[in-house]
Amino acid sequence: MATKLWDGRFSEKTDRMVEDFTSSIDIDKRLYSYDIKGSIAHCRMLAKTSIISEEDASSLIEGLGVIKREIDRGDFQFDKSLEDIHMHIETRLIEKVGKVAQKLHTARSRNDQVALDVRMYLRKETLNTVKRLIMLQKVIVELAKAHIDVVLPGYTHLQRAQPILLSHHLMAYYEMFSRDVGRFEDCLKRINVMPLGSAALAGTTYPIDREYVARILDFPEVSANSIDAVSDRDFIIEFLSAASICMVHLSRMSEELILWSSSEFGFIELPDSFATGSSIMPQKKNPDVPELVRGKTGRVFGDLVSLLTVMKSLPLSYNRDMQEDKTALFSTVDILSECLEIYIKMLPKLKVNKEAMQQATSTGFLNATDMADYLVTKGMAFRQAHGCVGEAVAYASNKKKELHELTLKELKSFSSHIEKGIFNILTIDQMINRRKSFGGTALKNVKAAINNAEKNLAVKMEG
Repeated sequence: MATKLWDGRFSEKTDRMVEDFTSSIDIDKRLYSYDIKGSIAHCRMLAKTSIISEEDASSLIEGLGVIKREIDRGDFQFDKSLEDIHMHIETRLIEKVGKVAQKLHTARSRNDQVALDVRMYLRKETLNTVKRLIMLQKVIVELAKAHIDVVLPGYTHLQRAQPILLSHHLMAYYEMFSRDVGRFEDCLKRINVMPLGSAALAGTTYPIDREYVARILDFPEVSANSIDAVSDRDFIIEFLSAASICMVHLSRMSEELILWSSSEFGFIELPDSFATGSSIMPQKKNPDVPELVRGKTGRVFGDLVSLLTVMKSLPLSYNRDMQEDKTALFSTVDILSECLEIYIKMLPKLKVNKEAMQQATSTGFLNATDMADYLVTKGMAFRQAHGCVGEAVAYASNKKKELHELTLKELKSFSSHIEKGIFNILTIDQMINRRKSFGGTALKNVKAAINNAEKNLAVKMEG
């Protein structure tokens, strides 16, 4: 059992069960590179302010570099009695460079140390998330461009509503993920605040230079209140919230992929390399990837609720409950990155059944609104036109016909305003391309939206 770095006050050894219960090393060891990077910056600051000598700083920095390489290689021995990654590194540093290692913790606490580690970790992972989202957007735009003129029914209440372009439908997801990018980029403003120097909760008596450490570690801002700095986990909650919303978007896309790939729809076919079969039914091709993305969404929601629950009644400042933050954070980071990566690879391989989508637009009275709009152009009030077309739909339904399959005489029986030109209005091509309002499904609009998206993505990818 390793000697505790804090055992001076205690007369009894820590119970083994307590060591196992309080240990977080299995979780937080993934922070080791950030912990070492933060320690090196802290060490340089201690030397700069003459709190330790340059000679001691050089020895400590060299030792920390050796330890990082040991962990990188997998040669480092972890011990639950040392609780967390901070104590592991400091204990190993004492073994490497001797008593001088005991100076490293001057003017800091594990409280501000872990806050620093998590912020550096989350800063990198947030940037990675943004990059993945931009790649996913690029895939979506390319898919929309490849199927620019494919039509399908647009749905409300999962009922066929009006014909739209598949490209327009796909670009709706581009917009969703654009908002996700914006949310994660905005999260970075709160993540990118340097807490080191707050010590346990009250600051320190040493003449430290926090701005110097912030510059070394590329933080544009330094925390303004030491109590808040060690007790704040808002930046994690904010990331988990943004991740939850992003997973909602991935889950909605998953639901459509599942529905559309079913025999009942037949709009798309998932690639064999991203589907699975049944252990008993040889004919089955199951959409397991989108189903799992849909299922993993609940886990991300759970991580958000978990951390909100941990934080909701904690008095200032640091409490050990907050150790649970990393379990939720690491879980969400892993799930979100995995889901984004697999969709980036899968979506370009989707097979679109253009004929099935086209056929689905031919029934269901999708041109009813267009008939009402036509009557409005003839001087009828929209509500009156709505009622008139409703009667026509009821009549056509009884005749087992669509509106455009009725004769001109039949249509005129509902309104004298109706003339022969109505049949041109009721075609799918007209229904699509007459919707020229900004953001509408007209082909010209969608082409412009794709063009703008390509320009925006090019800028973001260069940046």
